[in-house]
Amino acid sequence: MAAATVSGTCDARFAPLREVFAASFANGEEIGASVAVVIDGRPVVSLFGGHADPAKTRPWTADTLVNVYSTTKGMAALCLHQLVEEGKVDLDAPVARYWPEFAAAGKAEVPVRWLLSHRVGLPAVRKLLPGEALYDWSAMITALAAETPWWTPGERHGYHAVTFGWLVGEVVRRVTGKSVGTVFRERIAAPLGADFYIGLPEALDSRVAELGAMVTTPAPDTGGFNLMEAFLKEPEGMVARAFMNPPSMAFGPNNPAWRRAEIPAANGQANALGIAKVYGAVVAPEAGHRVLAPESVARASAPQSNGKDAVLQLETRFGLGFMIPQARRDARFGPGERSFGHPGAGGSLGFGDPEARIGFGYAMNKMGPSILMDVRPLALIDALYSCL
Repeated sequence: MAAATVSGTCDARFAPLREVFAASFANGEEIGASVAVVIDGRPVVSLFGGHADPAKTRPWTADTLVNVYSTTKGMAALCLHQLVEEGKVDLDAPVARYWPEFAAAGKAEVPVRWLLSHRVGLPAVRKLLPGEALYDWSAMITALAAETPWWTPGERHGYHAVTFGWLVGEVVRRVTGKSVGTVFRERIAAPLGADFYIGLPEALDSRVAELGAMVTTPAPDTGGFNLMEAFLKEPEGMVARAFMNPPSMAFGPNNPAWRRAEIPAANGQANALGIAKVYGAVVAPEAGHRVLAPESVARASAPQSNGKDAVLQLETRFGLGFMIPQARRDARFGPGERSFGHPGAGGSLGFGDPEARIGFGYAMNKMGPSILMDVRPLALIDALYSCL
């Protein structure tokens, strides 16, 4: 009965993954979701099921898109890594070489790589911004350029939950003359036929699933750290400002202004196959459209930041724009030591495994409580690797 909930394609070899995915609907873990796997450039799993709204009035279809929060960060990072590969950006050059205004408030020598590795010390803007600033690129990059770092850049790392996208994206914009959403679409998504958008065209609104409410109770991966408690304890502090400034972040993603803007750390609209196609092309470039050369992939996934996160207050480990594996199971992308990718708040996930040549994508609209890896994609990843 559970299997009837799931549609799509799945090579017979990966039947155990399909069973796990179907079971997640039968046991109430999902409202609507999709999962996809690309190996050597070929989709071997592309499954979907459930409903596109919490009221369960619309079916989740093959082309349903959904907000994937921080899974978007990996896509923004790829755009910058392409410019590094082409010699247009030097990771060790000051950000101010490309974005002169960034030199303000003692940031003149901050290198580009610290933007990607969450070491720059700009996870938030101190001054409370107007709600409309969230959707205004110029307002956000102006505020960040003027901001004083919350810690001495380079001395520690802390998750730049939303500011990451504007910081990385502005370097992309200054170098190319185009927004990061445009660069991603023209250089990566469109050539791959990947359904992934940073800044959604209005014509595609009807395809977007509605996200359920954010879960605020702490998950096992937080060590007891509760974001909501941190907001209430210090409402003008770094953590509260990182997640709630501009305050319109509280309105959530189910509105046209959020979808239309480019918020490259948090508002990508995608499905699992779109995510998997991108990571699949990154780790197996000879199998189709090349996103990055192997040496660029190795550089992007090399360790840069490791240890206690100044924002999340738990152990995190980053390469250049991507999370990379830690010892804990809830901070790993399967068994591959060279795997890299990014989870999104509530559960979405994309990663690439260069050793197994796998691109993986998962997207859903029932929000879980995890900051790092949600139990649902973890179960799917376990099933995937058991089939190899």
